[in-house]
Amino acid sequence: MPYLIHRVTQPPPLDGDFSAGSWADANTLDVANFHERSGDHHPRVQARVLYGDDGLYVGFHVNDQYVRCVTTEFQGPVCQDSCVEFFVEPAGTPTGYFNFEINCGGAMLLHFVRSPEPTDGVYADYDEVSAEAVSDMRIVSTMPQRVDPEIAEPTDWTLQYFVPFTLFERYKTGVGRGPGVQWRANFYKCADRTSHPHWASWSPVTGELSFHKPNCFDVIEFA
Repeated sequence: MPYLIHRVTQPPPLDGDFSAGSWADANTLDVANFHERSGDHHPRVQARVLYGDDGLYVGFHVNDQYVRCVTTEFQGPVCQDSCVEFFVEPAGTPTGYFNFEINCGGAMLLHFVRSPEPTDGVYADYDEVSAEAVSDMRIVSTMPQRVDPEIAEPTDWTLQYFVPFTLFERYKTGVGRGPGVQWRANFYKCADRTSHPHWASWSPVTGELSFHKPNCFDVIEFA
């Protein structure tokens, strides 16, 4: 069964409350498939997505521990921190997906990846999304921008953001949306350089540890 994205007529609040307003009516998915290389810390991670006339609303809630966040710059190595990620391939051309990687402090890395096959340590074909292109995004986190030293105690945090459809349309044509339209996506949690690294996904990722596997994406559908 695909994950169904409900439509909203009013924007849901971006205030760190995972259940406020229309967030409470969104379908919830679990990011609970931990890669075999993960350690013994398996945080509970949930995600919700809604859409309106102008774009997508994405929310994550994490029951975490060993939380660390040191990257504060745009396009920095956020996956090394306590981080949640949304990789999505909208309907349209050319083939390619966006990797929204955002750490618990709200710093983001974002590329449009046409081919994830590695070439000299980087993707074979991708564009680094510019700061200007994401200027209409809104990102809200319940954690400080920087968390160092690491918080060893159990810590809950929420990340919410808005992505305008115009961002997708900068890179793809014929971006479909609306009832019955299907995209492909995966949702992730990682913390590469914390004391308890782990890698979790919504749709299972098998074999080599890499989130850049569009063949492991699953269907999300506009309801």
